[in-house]
Amino acid sequence: MKILIAYSSKTGNTRKLAEALHLALPNADLCPMGSVPNLEQYDMVFAGFWVEAGNACQDAIKCLKRLGGKPVALFATLGAYPDSRHAADSLAAAAKEIPNGKVVDSFICQGAIDPNMIEWMEKLPKEDENAPDDSRRQLWKDAATHPDDNDLQAVSDWAVAALEKQQALV
Repeated sequence: MKILIAYSSKTGNTRKLAEALHLALPNADLCPMGSVPNLEQYDMVFAGFWVEAGNACQDAIKCLKRLGGKPVALFATLGAYPDSRHAADSLAAAAKEIPNGKVVDSFICQGAIDPNMIEWMEKLPKEDENAPDDSRRQLWKDAATHPDDNDLQAVSDWAVAALEKQQALV
């Protein structure tokens, strides 16, 4: 089975997950989403992205739209907690970008937030819905430590299980 691991990463978080996947699946091809080769040669794609406004980032959406009919395992990073409604909704939104999508499985973990985004939010007026409060600042602090070694092990284990799941379907 020929596998592609394609990823989009703004701050390096999703790249770290992609590299961990590649260590777990060393025969897979690894590349940034902007450099994805001819997809016809692949039997399965692991597609990784950072969450932007409740969906995959724009680079990832372009790639996901090309994956119709192909088995896909989605992996992502976001600044929110991975067990949050926002995380689940973001994965669901990304899955909808795949025409006739066959999402085998998905994985999401926290990732450090772009410092420029934090700086922008700190300047917002207090009445703005995105203005930071103590809980949001705690979220940023928690996110700054991810992805950590546990996340990298978890995504590696997940990748092997997702591949086995797909192989059992074939």
